[in-house]
Amino acid sequence: MCVSMDQADFSGTILYGGRRDHPEHGAIEVLGYQNTAVNLATGPNAMLLHLPSPGVTPSQFIGVGPHGDLLTRMVDAVRPVPRSAAGIAWMDAGGDVQVFEHDVYTVVLAGDPTRITDALDLVPAHKRPAANPELFEFYRDAFPDHSVALCCFDNAAAQRAKPLLIWYEPLDPDRIVLPALDCHTGAAPDPDAPTRRDHWLLFGSDETTPQWGEPVDYPPGLRHSLREFLPDRVTGVAVTGDLPNGDFAISRSDLRSDDLTRIEVVAPSA
Repeated sequence: MCVSMDQADFSGTILYGGRRDHPEHGAIEVLGYQNTAVNLATGPNAMLLHLPSPGVTPSQFIGVGPHGDLLTRMVDAVRPVPRSAAGIAWMDAGGDVQVFEHDVYTVVLAGDPTRITDALDLVPAHKRPAANPELFEFYRDAFPDHSVALCCFDNAAAQRAKPLLIWYEPLDPDRIVLPALDCHTGAAPDPDAPTRRDHWLLFGSDETTPQWGEPVDYPPGLRHSLREFLPDRVTGVAVTGDLPNGDFAISRSDLRSDDLTRIEVVAPSA
C-alpha cells in the first residue's frame, strides 16, 4: 500500500492515523506506517508517501527506539473484535528538500516532489534509486500542498523496518486521511485501476469516550516523549480484496461514533 520507484513487493502493511492534543504541538495528526518490503529491482529502491500537510520537517519524524512493535500492538488490540471491510462505502472523492537518515531509510523530504531528482545525489549510492521525473510530476499535480517523503532502501534493508511515525498539522481539520495510493512498478499510479488490498487500517482519537475502541498494551519502558504521540485506545479494520486505488479517509464525527463503515477511498486530484 504505497508507491515504489521500481519493482517491489510490500506485504503486512499497517496504517495508523490519529488525532492528538499534544502538550507542546497542540492539535495534530499522527501517521504510522509499517510494512515488509521485498525489493524486486536489480538495484536500490524507494517508496513514496504523500503527507497531507505542507512544510513537514525531519524533526516531525518520531523515532520509536527499540519499540518496533508499536503498530502490531495496535493491531493486537483490535484483533479480538475483528471488523470486516464488508459494508464500507468505498467511494471515490473528488520548499525545501531535506535528506536525512531514519531507521533503515534515507529519506528525501520535499514540498515540491519535482525537486527530489536534484537531491538524489545526496542519497548514499547503495540506496539511491534511479530518478523518475514523470512519477514526481504526478505527485506534484495530484497532491498540491502536501509534503512528499521518498524513503530509500537497499536490498539488505528490504525487510520489516520499524514503523514510520510522523506528526503534522493536517490539511483537512474535519477528517483523517491515510496515504494509501498504490503502485509497485515504478510507474505513476493509475487512480482508475482497482488494486489488491491486504492490510490493516487503524485509528485513534482524543475526542472519544473512555469506552471507545480497544486499549493498547504498550511495552514497559516506553519513553514519555514518544508516548505523548500515541493513542490510549484504537479502533481498526482489516481490508482485503480488489478496491479502488486511492487514500482512505474518515470524518472525525464518524470516528467518534466508531462507524468504520463510513471510511471512504479518496482519489487524487489529478
